[in-house]
Amino acid sequence: MSRLEITSPNQAQLMIEELYKDLERRIESSPPGLCPVDMTRAFVEMCHTHTCGKCVPCRVGLWQLKNLLTDVMNGEASMETLKLMEELSQSIMNGADCAIGYEAAFAVYRSLKECREDYEEHVHQGRCTCNYSMPVPCVSLCPAHVDIPGYVSLVREGRYADAIRLIRKDNPFPTTCGFICEHPCEARCRRNIIDDAVNIRGLKRFAADYAGKVPPPACSASTGKKIAIIGGGPGGLSAAYYLQLMGHQTTVFEMLPKLGGMLRYGIPNYRLPKERLDDDINAILETGVKVEYGKRIGTDITIQALRKEYDAVLITIGASTDKKLGIEGESAEGVISAVRFLRDVGKNLNPDLTGQEVAVIGGGNVSMDAVRTARRLGAKKVSILYRRRVADMTALPGEIEGAIAEGIEVKTLMAPAKIDVDENNHVRGVYVTPQMISKIKGGRASVRATGEPDIFVPCQTLIVAIGQDIEFQHFEEAGLPVNRGKIQTERYGGFDNMPGVFAGGDCASGPASVIKAIAAAKVVAANIDEYLGFRHTISCDVVLPEPDLRDRIPCGRVNLTEREACERVCDFEGVENCMTEAEARQEASRCLGCDHFGYGIFKGGRENRW
Repeated sequence: MSRLEITSPNQAQLMIEELYKDLERRIESSPPGLCPVDMTRAFVEMCHTHTCGKCVPCRVGLWQLKNLLTDVMNGEASMETLKLMEELSQSIMNGADCAIGYEAAFAVYRSLKECREDYEEHVHQGRCTCNYSMPVPCVSLCPAHVDIPGYVSLVREGRYADAIRLIRKDNPFPTTCGFICEHPCEARCRRNIIDDAVNIRGLKRFAADYAGKVPPPACSASTGKKIAIIGGGPGGLSAAYYLQLMGHQTTVFEMLPKLGGMLRYGIPNYRLPKERLDDDINAILETGVKVEYGKRIGTDITIQALRKEYDAVLITIGASTDKKLGIEGESAEGVISAVRFLRDVGKNLNPDLTGQEVAVIGGGNVSMDAVRTARRLGAKKVSILYRRRVADMTALPGEIEGAIAEGIEVKTLMAPAKIDVDENNHVRGVYVTPQMISKIKGGRASVRATGEPDIFVPCQTLIVAIGQDIEFQHFEEAGLPVNRGKIQTERYGGFDNMPGVFAGGDCASGPASVIKAIAAAKVVAANIDEYLGFRHTISCDVVLPEPDLRDRIPCGRVNLTEREACERVCDFEGVENCMTEAEARQEASRCLGCDHFGYGIFKGGRENRW
């Protein structure tokens, strides 16, 4: 017999590996809104089955924690039980010999601290506080709660105009979001249980491309009320659209020559063709929204004057200013913010970067927009400088991959230290300090300097993309509460000390995605309507197809293709290609119909109005 053998996994081990993958897919597709006590109990039970049994804290302690959590779930616990669980979890954390025992006990300890209300509700009332009112994961995770299964079924049936009408009930920017939405709805798609999430954004893009011009619904009878909206970005225009449908006359005050805000002046044309943005804006204006251009708050108009003339005022100015690096040489010529750079390009004031070396500091979506735009403006070499790893970048993975495909150099673990300038006070490079990954804080790996000497990165243009701020000075002077550069509203979007004034979107939440700005606009529009003494509803009379009863066999996901990198870097035309009709029908047929089947049917499945 041979002394050694080459081992390979047997059939049983291969089956176990498949079971692990199945479990991973099921966890990935678990719906939001689950009870934290139940989830903690399940985690402790799983950890207990994985312990080696050598140490008492794991073998006995986790078993006792599981029993105590079960008592809480069954309504058989008291406040003393919670105290005992806290003490026991700390004891296990201090005494466990391995990470399994420690992490399980830490999960219980953290859950007790951060979800205390849920535990106490179980103890006192015998039930959970989590409200599982929206059983469809994609709808629940969409900030605007768009009826996703509804419009997917309409695409499947070839009713593309009806799909756009249904989307507009909750989102007046269907075309725009079809191009640039970050699609949080796909994160927990139950199709993950079988193979992969449905390409929801791709289907929205397809519906917008194939529907043609779809007129907006008719407005309700005029109420005689007038509303001023400061800011013509996605938040302001969405609120104007819904308020106009309710019968109120809205006037949007925009400081720039055209509407769209950061959609027009912050997102490059290759990601969002401006003629497609205009499709959405024109549909909104068709409802009767009035616009006054060239009006800057604090200079041309004031909150006080608007309050006297209008029945309500809504502030949706967005985050349109830049943050500073705070390092030496930042005021040199050639150092510009990404906000200003992209805004100039949006105004067709394209800087000539031909033959230049360009560096961009930052790792978000704005940074990716800046580097890819610089590449299209003729830069010889474009580099991203980021203080963490690629895995830590906040940009969408597809944006990072697209930038790399277009020849962008990604320099990670590099923190800017000093900007080098020439005798004419023009930037000629930036010194960066090498970083190394360090402790994880708040779920994210931190960095620290390695101690190695700074590295010089030559560049003739340096673009700073490290975040955005709002112009809050006028609002602070007018008496609105401002904290850390954000307008502090009440939960309903208004101010107790200034009735009739509301705020929403980036100026209240901080920089966020387009769909979150639209979601905030829905909330504020409904609350303004109620403040004015009305209770209008927004609905859609589209009749949905009957549920698809065919079996859902495993089927690969259709992803949107892109133009060749060597071709697309030469112009600002759209990068992504739309699905074909056959691809869209197949992709739409992958939807499991959570609005009808399973738990969805018991909860009603969908909301037809808001």
